[in-house]
Amino acid sequence: MAKSEDAIALLKADHRKVEELFKDFEKAKGDGRKERLARQICLELSIHTALEEEIFYPACEGTVEEELLKESYVEHDAAKLLIAEIEAGSGESDEYFDEKVKVLSEEIEHHVEEEEKPGGVFAQARKGKMELDVLGERLAARKKELLRQYKADGVPEPELTTMDEVSV
Repeated sequence: MAKSEDAIALLKADHRKVEELFKDFEKAKGDGRKERLARQICLELSIHTALEEEIFYPACEGTVEEELLKESYVEHDAAKLLIAEIEAGSGESDEYFDEKVKVLSEEIEHHVEEEEKPGGVFAQARKGKMELDVLGERLAARKKELLRQYKADGVPEPELTTMDEVSV
């Protein structure tokens, strides 16, 4: 049996995958490739934010500074709004499609930096007495479940934690 990843390794792997997808998007040309990549980015980020909000962040409470966790939730909500906009549009009919993906990329880059920097969310979680291996197993199982669900039903409408619901 393969060794399971701890929670932070799993979340960092998600970060690297999305960074690569954003790079591919920047270079993509023609034949709906940008739109397919944008949809893949939205799928990956929707799953990732759900994992962090359902499992990882609640487990970090009391270990990671409250302000950092609150900021993470706000950053997720901002990203979810852009994801909903990108999902609702298309590369051909939305004249701002590429720019929305670019701004999403910039937001995610900032968010990843906040989580991964020294003293950030991940560093504080590692210093705490969290069971990261057990958490990693939970995240991996939930990720498989969400991937199946979102591929079958599509990326759901965003559920905002820190902002009033707005129609997109």
